[in-house]
Amino acid sequence: MSLAARHLEEQDIPTVIIGSARDIVEECGVPRHVFVDFPLGNPVGKPDDPAMQRAILELALQTLESAPAPRTTVQAPFDWGSDEWRDNYMRVDDSNRDELRRLGDERRAKQATAKKD
Repeated sequence: MSLAARHLEEQDIPTVIIGSARDIVEECGVPRHVFVDFPLGNPVGKPDDPAMQRAILELALQTLESAPAPRTTVQAPFDWGSDEWRDNYMRVDDSNRDELRRLGDERRAKQATAKKD
């Protein structure tokens, strides 16, 4: 998304990225970024929390309108409520290795079938 935003900006189309991977987004040099410290895949808030989602979208629109300088990052004032997700994010150990391998094998098989079709 960050590279797409840069391309759009070069075409004079303003953008704002809402994202969790702060280091990656900032390294790509997007003009405006709303950082949410949430698990990946949840850029606009918790599922079933429309008030939080609306507030994050409003913050993104405000950032789009009023970013004071290029490469502006605004920290969203929300937290996930628990840091438990950090402990398990991308964790691979003896307790889940076989299951993750099985899921990966299934995904690759589906991809290979789709590619043939």
